[in-house]
Amino acid sequence: MPQLKNRQFLDFEKPIKELYDQIEQLKTTQDKSKTDMSQGIASLEQRVRETKKNITDNLTPWHRVQLSRHPDRPYTLSYISRMCSDFVELHGDRNVKDDKAMVGGFGKLGEHTVMMIGQQKGNNTKTRQLRNFGMANPEGYRKALRLMKLAEKFNKPVVTLIDTPGAYPGIEAEERGQGEAIAKNIFEMIKLRVPVVCVIIGEGASGGALGIGVGDKVAMMENTWYTVISPESCSSILWRSWDKKEIAAEQLRLTGTDMLKFGLVDDVIPEPIGGAHWEYDEAAQLLKNYLIPTIDSLQKIDADTRIKNRIEKFGKMGFWEEL
Repeated sequence: MPQLKNRQFLDFEKPIKELYDQIEQLKTTQDKSKTDMSQGIASLEQRVRETKKNITDNLTPWHRVQLSRHPDRPYTLSYISRMCSDFVELHGDRNVKDDKAMVGGFGKLGEHTVMMIGQQKGNNTKTRQLRNFGMANPEGYRKALRLMKLAEKFNKPVVTLIDTPGAYPGIEAEERGQGEAIAKNIFEMIKLRVPVVCVIIGEGASGGALGIGVGDKVAMMENTWYTVISPESCSSILWRSWDKKEIAAEQLRLTGTDMLKFGLVDDVIPEPIGGAHWEYDEAAQLLKNYLIPTIDSLQKIDADTRIKNRIEKFGKMGFWEEL
């Protein structure tokens, strides 16, 4: 987790930054003058908590999109390292190469051995390029499917953590079958004979998310989004400009609350006050507290019934009218 001095603040988080600056000034004065400033520091820390809560209670859809992309936000490996013990990462699709934008492997989650799979972004320029900004190529989705099939072979649950601005749209990705790889994953995940839990921990965009997003339970972290297109792209198509991205975010109904109302996700997992980027350990614990009982309940259902329920669940999504 970034130190306070290295933290980045979004525009609507500036009041929090100002309070932290005041706290740092008091601590510096206390060290230099040897004067007890603990009461003033404690008062400001309380104001920080209140300000975080006030901001959290008044977030717009566009604010949540910004929080989902926050540079300090925890990514897949951050969650895995805090939730799982004995995690062993597995590599490669056994065909082309190892896609660094998609990670996965077996780990111990509570009493369960599970297959953890997710998109991974980087936290600096070098690792962002290495991870391709969380945009997987076809070999990434084929790696994910290979790992799911491995989990099925050993009868272990699958947990996917979704955080991508979309599947990589490059020419070489299309040449290697990007669309086919995602479609194959959707088809195969529907009929996996083990429990599958999918959680959107950041951005959930289009087919890039769906490629590892079909499960018995699909959940979203509180400050995430899930839709077919990003607000910026939607704005550029409808208004020929990115300037309407906030309106697009509102109209796309992309927040966890909206998705829950539409029946496209099953649960919304709370985050620490102010967002997951403030407390990695707490965010991971909240996610773990959701995953373990969910897996417990799914394992009590036989495989054929789980598959039948999964097909019915995804088959009835959306709105239509029969004439």
